[in-house]
Amino acid sequence: MSLVTVPTNAARPADVVHDTDYTISLAGLPIAKASFHTRLEDRRYTISGTLTSAGLADILSSTSGRTEVSGTIESDKLVATDYSVRYQTGKKKRAIDIAFDKGNVTSATLTPQRKRPPKNWVPVTKDDMRGVVDPLSGLIFPASAKVCPKTLPVFDGESRMDLKLSAKGTKPFKTEGFSGDVIVCGIQFVPKSGYRKGREDVDYLRKLDSMEIWFAKSDTVQVYAPVYVRIPTKYGPVTVWATRFKG
Repeated sequence: MSLVTVPTNAARPADVVHDTDYTISLAGLPIAKASFHTRLEDRRYTISGTLTSAGLADILSSTSGRTEVSGTIESDKLVATDYSVRYQTGKKKRAIDIAFDKGNVTSATLTPQRKRPPKNWVPVTKDDMRGVVDPLSGLIFPASAKVCPKTLPVFDGESRMDLKLSAKGTKPFKTEGFSGDVIVCGIQFVPKSGYRKGREDVDYLRKLDSMEIWFAKSDTVQVYAPVYVRIPTKYGPVTVWATRFKG
């Protein structure tokens, strides 16, 4: 997910930088940390992020990853051209690379590739990769846009899903670089393709009706970006909390 901000006014500075840090917890125990750095030069943007496991999760199975997306700012929106992810859990490594052209996927590479999809695999079709957003810049909204309700057609390099956002009011939120009301959206996860039909964790997420994501507005760059996410699990809630939201 992208947790950064981008200016949407016509008179943009030549170079803008924004940093956001997050702590990720399971049932109140820290399991990972993430940081995102955004740089804008003229009408192009680059978002780079890192994630590292922490606490008990790091002891059980060390995980690290980095991601980057770049593209152009058109009509006050982020339009990705290239998206990549590199991550490692224990000794297992994976790389994802996607190229976009105006929201349509022109190429998607997963390394290593799946040796043979299972019989219950729902394949991704060409139509599934048209008019989609990447998981990072897809969660950034201009200040003038309606944040929720909204449906986000997300493609992450292997799976295609819809994230349906529903309005749930506002709440106060405070962290380094921000203090004020945030927009609260409910999330409904709708898998479309690129997954095993009947998989327990996918079915669990599909049935959840209590997931939330909060968006804070940056007055400096005039966009909304996520500062809090809550996903209930059988082992307790997973929460993502912005510890810094600052340009």
